[in-house]
Amino acid sequence: MASLLRPHLLPFLAPRTTLPRSLPPLILQSNTSSALRTLQRTFSTTPLSLATLNQVQRGCRQPQRARHAVSPQLKNRPHMKGVCVRVGITKPKKPNSGERKTARVRLSNGRSVTCYIQGEGHNIQQHSVVLVRGGRSQDCPGVKYHLVRGAYDLGGVANRITSRSKYGTKKPKAAT
Repeated sequence: MASLLRPHLLPFLAPRTTLPRSLPPLILQSNTSSALRTLQRTFSTTPLSLATLNQVQRGCRQPQRARHAVSPQLKNRPHMKGVCVRVGITKPKKPNSGERKTARVRLSNGRSVTCYIQGEGHNIQQHSVVLVRGGRSQDCPGVKYHLVRGAYDLGGVANRITSRSKYGTKKPKAAT
């Protein structure tokens, strides 16, 4: 009978009055003899149903679909340089209201994209050179790119105190 037991479980299978503190709470089965008591977890698990050979041969395994890129025109690049073609405003989608500043930019690979200009106020106009990064504006339809503030011709946000690195603003001089 000892040959049926697993050797690494032998210290746990001896009858005890109390469980050691180092083990997680376990329940011993009481319907078998003391020599064959086995440890059982306190939670229940359902067995994994594996596919049979016939099911695999019939083609039950479906490959996962490839994820589509959020910013497809950047072609796996973090940034791209571009020239502004048009600067304007866009109305956001239904529950929101306002005027979102956007720019139509011709990238260095020849593609044109619509970019969101974040922050309060901007100084770009037609023919300005800008740096484009990925990241869509959730409430503007068709806007999948942002312009990087403080790079090339696009200046940083003036008088910005918090989150300055996102808006291209230097640390203000300390008053002495």
